[in-house]
Amino acid sequence: MGQKNYYAILMAGGVGSRFWPVSTQAFPKQFHDMLGTGDTLIQKTFNRLSRLIPKENIFILTNELYKDLVFEQLTEVTGRQVVLEPAMRNTAPCILYAALKIQKENPEAVMIVAPSDHWIEDETAFSQNVQQAFDFCSQNDALMTLGIQPTFPNTGYGYIEFDNSATDAIKPVKQFREKPDYATAKSFIEQGNFLWNAGIFMWSAKSVIKAFQKNQPELFALFQSGISAYNTSDETAFIAEQYPKAENISVDYAIMESSKNVYVIPATFDWNDLGTWGSLYDKLDKDAEDNAVVNARTLAIDAPGNLVRTNSDKIVVIDGLKDYIIVDKNEVLLIFPKEKEQDIKKVLQKVKEKFGEHYG
Repeated sequence: MGQKNYYAILMAGGVGSRFWPVSTQAFPKQFHDMLGTGDTLIQKTFNRLSRLIPKENIFILTNELYKDLVFEQLTEVTGRQVVLEPAMRNTAPCILYAALKIQKENPEAVMIVAPSDHWIEDETAFSQNVQQAFDFCSQNDALMTLGIQPTFPNTGYGYIEFDNSATDAIKPVKQFREKPDYATAKSFIEQGNFLWNAGIFMWSAKSVIKAFQKNQPELFALFQSGISAYNTSDETAFIAEQYPKAENISVDYAIMESSKNVYVIPATFDWNDLGTWGSLYDKLDKDAEDNAVVNARTLAIDAPGNLVRTNSDKIVVIDGLKDYIIVDKNEVLLIFPKEKEQDIKKVLQKVKEKFGEHYG
């Protein structure tokens, strides 16, 4: 099976509000260089996917708001590759829409659906896992996902329970499990056949469209009715009118949880979803005081375990603060305890109510 049949759907429509004040509705985290590497997260993801998938077959799914940012940061992509959602409708509608477009262009297509804001250390191992999945999906009617080996009882992720009698690298999935409480997460890890659900999926265009037709007949009918318009000049008008009618539903709920032909590959690479400032802190290099610093010059006195990020080269002096997130961005300064990082979403709401929507 040739690489011309390999496609990717790069999901870049989210807002990442737990990374406020850097990530905002107008300029979300995937378009920022969060790690200070010189590449933004979406650029890193695009380059990682292009190791296996022809660049022209990587489709970017994003909201209309971010069209200019996509073309600015991914200079090689053409209009054909940028699929714009006119409304926020979760992941199922946009994945179905993109899959129908891709199938119309190439009925033999197999594809990966990948978030644009993940950190993956070993890109060669990632490519090998995806290749394994593509080989399987081209031969079988399968919906596949990459599961991450859990390193601790994380309560912030959904889990994938696989059939522990399976001896092959590719495991049948028994069920998807909601985000657990701590005790449940601990028992999952002790059982050994549970993986974190990273939201990375692989399937053939045929298989995923069949799954939507079977499990989401209304959603399928809505998008199938535009088949003659897709990849033509009539597509934009069809989508502008029909897309907002789509149900707001995740791809997990829509097809994965109710399908019987689901398989998982336990990933052989290190992964971090870069979902919060704390997860970013974990990935950044630390100085002697265990502070992670991006773009700043710091003098820390009796101040360990902090994350400091500013606009370029600002001098930051900290004394007596421990395990804080300190982020300075134009007209906003955030000084927030790391252990309360999940509350940043709520705080952002309060900031918008008190000072105005445009701060979010």
